[in-house]
Amino acid sequence: MTHSQPRSPDPFSIDLSQAQQLPSLPNDAQVQDLWQHLGWQPTESQWQLFQRLYHGILLGNRIVNLTRITKPEEFLEKHLWDSLSGLRCLSPQTDAQIDQNQVVALEEELSPEASLPRMSLPAAARVIDIGSGAGFPGIPVAIAQPQWQVTLLDSTRKKTAFLDVLCDTLPLAYVRTLSHRAEAAGRQPAHREQYDLALLRAVAPASVCAEYALPFLRVGGLAVLYRGHWSNDETSTLLSSVEMLGGELLHIDAFQTPLTGGDRHCVILKKVVATPSEFPRAVGIPNQKPLGLSL
Repeated sequence: MTHSQPRSPDPFSIDLSQAQQLPSLPNDAQVQDLWQHLGWQPTESQWQLFQRLYHGILLGNRIVNLTRITKPEEFLEKHLWDSLSGLRCLSPQTDAQIDQNQVVALEEELSPEASLPRMSLPAAARVIDIGSGAGFPGIPVAIAQPQWQVTLLDSTRKKTAFLDVLCDTLPLAYVRTLSHRAEAAGRQPAHREQYDLALLRAVAPASVCAEYALPFLRVGGLAVLYRGHWSNDETSTLLSSVEMLGGELLHIDAFQTPLTGGDRHCVILKKVVATPSEFPRAVGIPNQKPLGLSL
């Protein structure tokens, strides 16, 4: 694993030898069916990394508040499966197995039966997980796509310090952390327009997420906004804000979580022209004054 800044002494220690005392993720027929909803199956080595990730999060939760979702089945669905649901239209493994009835067309002129758009990424895509928190969706994505280079961005130094140790322990070679505010990092030459894919899960309203994400993307890059419920009003607001940021709204993928039936939407944006230099605005302003809203 590489790090964005010099390492200070680790305040965390993850001893996976304690895993025998911890619950493990189930791996029964129901779980195999769960992966089929994504048209993907983890290899044995990937499954072992998921188990190590689960145990690492449980151990880390004793030191820093990472997540309240700790029961094995909940963790599997609401962290691992949910993280990978954003790859449904990006991962080549899912191509022939997506349920087209679950696709929601963005533009009214597209028929509801239109196929989920196929979106290609470089084999060694540069990915940034904005507001990574406990490492979701970035770490599961890095496990599922080990050739991708994933940056976990979070403004809380304590969390990125934990993620440093966690990713070293798993280990994940092509993952790095960045402790910074998205608005500030998106203006730095080392990060502005340097990424192929941006992921944002449970971070902020969609128009705010767009302002965070699009400055990081190269022209042609994609952003996936992970959402729960979604409304037509949110679509209208997002359309106007995305245009200001040099992007377009490609698709909204609607589906339900396979175990609990929760509503999910993955909103897919594409960077079509360079983001104007005034974006992102100063730290805190995007959330205080979201684009596309009359306040």
